[in-house]
Amino acid sequence: MVFSSVIFLFILLPITLLGYFILNKISRGCGNYWLLLISLLFFSWSQPNYLWIILANIVINYIGALLVDKLKKGRTLALIISIAMNLLMLFYFKYFDFAIDTYNNIFNKTHSLRNIVLPIGISFFTFQGMSYVIDVYRKDVEVQKNPFKVALYITLFPQLIAGPIVRYKSVAREIEDRNTSLLDFSAGLERFIIGLSKKTLIANTMAELADQAWNSTGYDHLAGVAWIVSIAYTLQIYFDFSGYSDMAIGLGRMFGFHFDENFDLPYISESITEFWRRWHISLSSWFRDYVYIPLGGNRKRVYLNLAIVFLLTGVWHGASWHFILWGVWNGFFILLERFIRSKKDKEKSASVTPLKRILMKVYTLLVVNFGWVLFRANNTKEALSFIRCMFGGANKDLVGFKLFWYVDRFNILIMIVGIFFASSIPRRIGKLIKSKVNENVVDVIKYVVILLLCYISMIRIIAGTYNPFIYFQF
Repeated sequence: MVFSSVIFLFILLPITLLGYFILNKISRGCGNYWLLLISLLFFSWSQPNYLWIILANIVINYIGALLVDKLKKGRTLALIISIAMNLLMLFYFKYFDFAIDTYNNIFNKTHSLRNIVLPIGISFFTFQGMSYVIDVYRKDVEVQKNPFKVALYITLFPQLIAGPIVRYKSVAREIEDRNTSLLDFSAGLERFIIGLSKKTLIANTMAELADQAWNSTGYDHLAGVAWIVSIAYTLQIYFDFSGYSDMAIGLGRMFGFHFDENFDLPYISESITEFWRRWHISLSSWFRDYVYIPLGGNRKRVYLNLAIVFLLTGVWHGASWHFILWGVWNGFFILLERFIRSKKDKEKSASVTPLKRILMKVYTLLVVNFGWVLFRANNTKEALSFIRCMFGGANKDLVGFKLFWYVDRFNILIMIVGIFFASSIPRRIGKLIKSKVNENVVDVIKYVVILLLCYISMIRIIAGTYNPFIYFQF
């Protein structure tokens, strides 16, 4: 089930809210049990046969954390076993067929694939469960002895399917005791509508353009078409994923939870290093805290540690070589920037001119854009063929339709809107308006805009123009 669906918006969400606030009046514990029940229903809606997987994940991490907390001599072994069980389950469902296929290709074998269906969101809830056990081992959090509260943490439906990856220590207090004020609820609803409009109005429109062109003629496009398609996908994946994160954060706040931010205008970055501080922040910080720093961080083997992190980042995103290549692509530029920075630190740092800032932004956007081509393609060969088309290398005898077979005025308008809202300009305009205009007038304008966005988004959803979120596959 997705947030931008009729069933969720008009049936499940109202029932969930109504049931939660009624039961929460009776007992705050009842509200938690209700959210747990809804979360399990949400997960199993389209995959009821896989409900046992998330229940097994809960059991593994609940027992693992108890053993890590209770044992003195064998606590490290308990941690290793818990992590191993998490990773084995993730490997089987996500990477086992990939491993068989890779083995067949390398050794020219014909072992049949299992055709395993990937459980939705398995990478997200696996990482959440592991982080809880690791934090208990590190004594960063107290062990939770109530299994239902651990289950609620792992399965909480706003962030279950596509993040953000929530740490137990950030919500432990709120699982135990929280209040949802009218201000929290209204702020959460506002954030949810903003995320919904990102998804339905921008991401879906860019998806229609990107998918139509990407799948039509075997990647033999004119250079102009290839560039427009790549930009459309660059906008699609940002507004799709950040829109989901906005909706998750908004829903969480409506129930009294305060999740950390997951995006901070990544396309205004002036380096790939900065981009990864702004993009999918919960994943970047997870790898920093649980992989990079334990490997040595900045203290030793810095380049090797960074290379491992970005190789794992690629692997985390999908069981295919083009995802791994995407991780390596990003990692290469991270290492290059780190090397250049280390050289500059030994010299006098020159002031950064406006022109240099512009060039740095252009460089970053180009690297990110080519990276998204690797990410979007079905395999590495298709990605390289598409990049070849971007530089005019298409086969002229097989070249696909011209640009205006794909792009109309509405696509162009939404692309311009997407570029505008992916920049820092709206944020600056907002600050200027707040400093110049009466606060009550600003609030009226804001709520009118929110209601308008909600109305248009609902029309798009009812018309059946939504598509699944990109990050559901991870």
